[in-house]
Amino acid sequence: MNETAEPSGATGSSGVTGPSEAAGTKVRRRGTDRPPSRASKLLQNRWAGIAGLLIALLAPFVNATPYALSVMTSAAIAVMLAAGLNIVVGYCGLLDLGYVAFFAVGAYTSGVLATRFDLPLLATVPAVLVVTVVAGIVIGAPTLRLRSDYLAIVTLGFGEIIRITANNLDVTGGPSGIYGIPHLVEHPAAFYYVTVAVVSLAVLGAARLGRSRLGRAWRFVREDEDAAEAMGVHTYRVKLAAYIAGAVWGGLAGVLFAAQLSAISPGSFTFLSSALVLMAVVLGGMGSVPGVVVGAVVISILPEILRDLADYRFFLFGVLLIVFMLLRPQGIWPARSREVP
Repeated sequence: MNETAEPSGATGSSGVTGPSEAAGTKVRRRGTDRPPSRASKLLQNRWAGIAGLLIALLAPFVNATPYALSVMTSAAIAVMLAAGLNIVVGYCGLLDLGYVAFFAVGAYTSGVLATRFDLPLLATVPAVLVVTVVAGIVIGAPTLRLRSDYLAIVTLGFGEIIRITANNLDVTGGPSGIYGIPHLVEHPAAFYYVTVAVVSLAVLGAARLGRSRLGRAWRFVREDEDAAEAMGVHTYRVKLAAYIAGAVWGGLAGVLFAAQLSAISPGSFTFLSSALVLMAVVLGGMGSVPGVVVGAVVISILPEILRDLADYRFFLFGVLLIVFMLLRPQGIWPARSREVP
């Protein structure tokens, strides 16, 4: 029988692709076969991060009132929180509803050391790093063997435990909290620039972690934990590393928060704070560092823009978030994976 030979690179009935086609085709993620639009190219531009930093640096020249500086500083701290939670939720896929616990641990550790031992706030940072790492291990070690909804419920419980503990201990000031925390710098504009510098380094560090070997392991765990385990990834250690990294980011944000307000209390670390940070991550685009930066800024600035609506501002804020997520569920600036053949 004479058989007609298929040209090299053709796909036979078995669906196997020939070598010439495989060599000439770029592998893309499912659902991204269309060529990128101009908006997508703009979002992927490497200069977008530098442009965002320049906007943050020039913002005080537009409006340098104490109120505006306070809002901009709060937005910068929210960016750092979102970058830390993005490591846990966006990179590794661990749903954490109690992330504010690490925020509280960092703020209270720096506040207690600064007020009781008369230390400058900068000198408390090493202790904050140690305490947040320990907190990440203590909270994460027994809980990270759980998955999905069970993990979310347990982390929510730990967040409430930290808040209630701070509310009942004398060393944390009880319900009154801690006041008289020294500033990092006295002038509000100078403190804003210090915050922007610290947050920029934190965001850059989070982005580098996402592109590292550990970051790839986090993505494998997020996509399919069982498959990652079968391929030799120690998923428990990888998840614990993500949790500890997120704890460090949250603790350092707590130091900035304590320095900004000079006073902290348990009422600043409620479940609503965790929900808002998680909202920033989802709104911006889970796993996307530029996305969570934009999401955190939107979550921080939008309620202030709607302040003139008084009691209706949070209602409209919620409606706008619902509409946006229905129209763009992937987020403002979704993560895009670059696959290689």
